[in-house]
Amino acid sequence: QVQVVESGGGLVQTGDSLRLSCAVSGGAFDIYTIGWFRQAPGKEREFVGVSWKRGNTAYADFVADSVKGRFNISRNNAKSTVVLYMNSLKPEDTAVYYCAADSIYYTDPREYHYWGQGTQVTVSS
Repeated sequence: QVQVVESGGGLVQTGDSLRLSCAVSGGAFDIYTIGWFRQAPGKEREFVGVSWKRGNTAYADFVADSVKGRFNISRNNAKSTVVLYMNSLKPEDTAVYYCAADSIYYTDPREYHYWGQGTQVTVSS
């Protein structure tokens, strides 16, 4: 059974950085698409970024326009983890951040089968 676990959230101040980690077990991690999403109170779950396998050996990633230039993604297949680096954090980045895994490339959260429990990120002004 595939398990997804996020870690690394917390309370920070505007301009600070955080590193969120997503660990996936129970499946062939190297083929998985790993998506990052966030959900603020009263809002829909929002796409943040994605890492996926493109071709036989290459991997690609990108982040949403709303976080481009501040957030980036790093994947480590040997450790079955994907890290979301968040820099220059703003109060509007406050949300529960989720990691999700699936075997096909998606950016729509409704398409993902495996989800973590979420980790809270709070950015104070």
